[in-house]
Amino acid sequence: MRILVTAGPTREPIDTVRFISNRSSGKMGVAIAQAAVAAGHEVTLLLGPVPVLSSLHDLMRVYRFGSSAELKQLLEAHFPDCDVLVMAAAVADYRMQQPAEGKIRRKQGTGRDAELTLKLQPTPDLVRAVASTKRPDQKVVAFALEEPGELEARAVAKMKRKGVDAVVANPLGTIDGGHVTAVWLLADGGRAEPGRMTKPDFAAWLVDRLSGL
Repeated sequence: MRILVTAGPTREPIDTVRFISNRSSGKMGVAIAQAAVAAGHEVTLLLGPVPVLSSLHDLMRVYRFGSSAELKQLLEAHFPDCDVLVMAAAVADYRMQQPAEGKIRRKQGTGRDAELTLKLQPTPDLVRAVASTKRPDQKVVAFALEEPGELEARAVAKMKRKGVDAVVANPLGTIDGGHVTAVWLLADGGRAEPGRMTKPDFAAWLVDRLSGL
């Protein structure tokens, strides 16, 4: 199969120095890409602003992105040529309406005189946009990071709202960690829960499930 994987956070610029981002390490997406290569698949990895081993470039095609806008462009370029998209990247939910030119200077003083208000707007829903363009022979897998008590309900709602074929539901403790306790949910109602695993072990487990889509 031709598998397209996204990994890592986005950085949405506030000015030329600062940005809005999140704690995603990209470990899960990179592990999935490596497991897919090990299983004999043709892999393209879209990787955010995280450290990466140079050896990745010897195993697969790697393209880097910073912002959600850059990731959108890469998805538009590479999604048409894949069989399965695994959307493991953590796209920021908001970005500046208009990033400042240059560096925003700290205001002098205290209290309200020193406050700074940032005007934000939602980032595009990249998963939903891609899923809306998929052919019958293409599949899209999303990730959902939620509170443990609402994990599956929110993940199922996300799967339906975005029109994807499957979702990996993760509790919040997964982010930037070495292990994952995920639930694999399918649009047809299928469900699997492999238990607590290291991210590389879960990645191999997940890649096995992709062929079943």
